[in-house]
Amino acid sequence: MHARSARPRRVEKAEPSDRGPHKEGFTLVELMVVIVIIGLLATVVAINVLPSQDRAMVTKARADIATLEQAIETYRLDNLDFPDDLQALVAAPATLASPDRYRPGGYVRRLPEDPWGEPYRYRRPSAHGGPFDVYSYGADRKEGGEGNDADLGNWQT
Repeated sequence: MHARSARPRRVEKAEPSDRGPHKEGFTLVELMVVIVIIGLLATVVAINVLPSQDRAMVTKARADIATLEQAIETYRLDNLDFPDDLQALVAAPATLASPDRYRPGGYVRRLPEDPWGEPYRYRRPSAHGGPFDVYSYGADRKEGGEGNDADLGNWQT
């Protein structure tokens, strides 16, 4: 048999990372504080960015309307009359009096949609005193409205 030594066993010294409150990692409270701060920052960013998106959409619609208005005016100069619809800016209409006057390739490559996914509208004669209207119903896709839902047209420039 082996005789047991009477000498006490040696106990390893505890490392600081093994002791109670000094463990590595984050506490639940620390994680919650970080999550709340990230949430607040996200809210501030959203509040500042979303109105910018609305303004960008209105600016794009106004730019598209100006482009279509210019194409309609060029069509009128070439063909001595206004188009019956916006499709006449892309392809020569069959009812054109002098097809040879129609610009090769059309007046726009394609008809854009407004930023809200709807086609731009064309009305002749104008309801606002000009020779024609090019317009979008805005975010609500209905006639009339205020703010982001307001109609946007060439009569506003």
